Amino acid sequence: MSIYFVKRKGWRYDFTLKGTRYTGTWFKTKGEAMQAEAKRKEDIKNPRPKATEPIDMDFTGLVEKRLDHVKAYNSASHYRDTVSLARNWVMEWSGSKCSEITNDMIQDFMLKRSKKSGYTANKDLRYLRTLFNFGIQKHWISSDPTEGIAFFPGEKGLKYIPSKEDVLRVIMAAEPGVQEYLWTLKETMGRMGEINRLTWSDVDFEKRYVVLYTRKKRGGHLTPRKVPMTNKLYEVLFHLYTKRDKDKPWVFWHRYWDRKKGGWVEGPYQVRSKIMTTLCEKAGVKYFRFHAFRHFGASVLDNANVNIGAIQRILGHENRKTTEIYLHSVGESEREAMRIYEEASQNSHTDSHTDSRTDGQKGASF
Repeated sequence: MSIYFVKRKGWRYDFTLKGTRYTGTWFKTKGEAMQAEAKRKEDIKNPRPKATEPIDMDFTGLVEKRLDHVKAYNSASHYRDTVSLARNWVMEWSGSKCSEITNDMIQDFMLKRSKKSGYTANKDLRYLRTLFNFGIQKHWISSDPTEGIAFFPGEKGLKYIPSKEDVLRVIMAAEPGVQEYLWTLKETMGRMGEINRLTWSDVDFEKRYVVLYTRKKRGGHLTPRKVPMTNKLYEVLFHLYTKRDKDKPWVFWHRYWDRKKGGWVEGPYQVRSKIMTTLCEKAGVKYFRFHAFRHFGASVLDNANVNIGAIQRILGHENRKTTEIYLHSVGESEREAMRIYEEASQNSHTDSHTDSRTDGQKGASF
């Protein structure tokens, strides 16, 4: 019997279900013990779902964790962009829990940012969406307040591509050291971060190629690609190699004061973008940045009818559509197409004009 009485203690139930023993003690009456036993069996057969506690965290804490992740897994430029945008977010929502940030609050912030430009607001939205999705994936938060917010309409303009003459003027205006750096950018069409992390072990003079590593890949892993050396690149790198410091693995490095370490440190460059402002002004050309070397190189190759697949591999793009964005130049194929169009359309116009005159003459004679 599963219900029984124990002297001076009371009633209890004791039963086994699916190999597990369950007991409940000391009820004042047999009826109470029977009711408790029935309820326990019902709970075992039909367990209630466990209440899940809402997950949440401070917004500033989520931003800090995202920055740590980006710094470890993404490119230096992506980290700088995220830091720059995160400053505005923290000023807006510091002290708030992530669950307290609503869709309306994000929308208001976007409208405020759109006064600067639609592009600026859209960039904030992309990065904020990534931030909240990162928190959801890590099970730190449960919802994304950017969900359903649309991007602002924008106008895509053609990127400025410097001419061959302007590129050479800027390079020749640079001092030794910087000049070699610019030649390497131009001859490899590499990204600034790829050239900054270039080491002598990545340079193969015998087989005449360099290995460039980029983090602009899915997952943030450093991915290598081989770029064949031009004669100019071989000349520049070999000159640097002959006078290199054998204790330094980097092709381009400097000595700088590290505030965190409180001392002088030697290492590869992180950012050198300020150089271009000075050099473009000195050379008397329209300002362009390091990245313009990639657009310039891609356009040169496209005009020479180089296969887009080869251009894609040299630039290190995963997606062909990204490469197509770089090909802004009007090539010979487009010029030839428009020449044919002009010739054909003019002939058509002339024929039509001639037919009209003939009809007119026929009408007059009739």
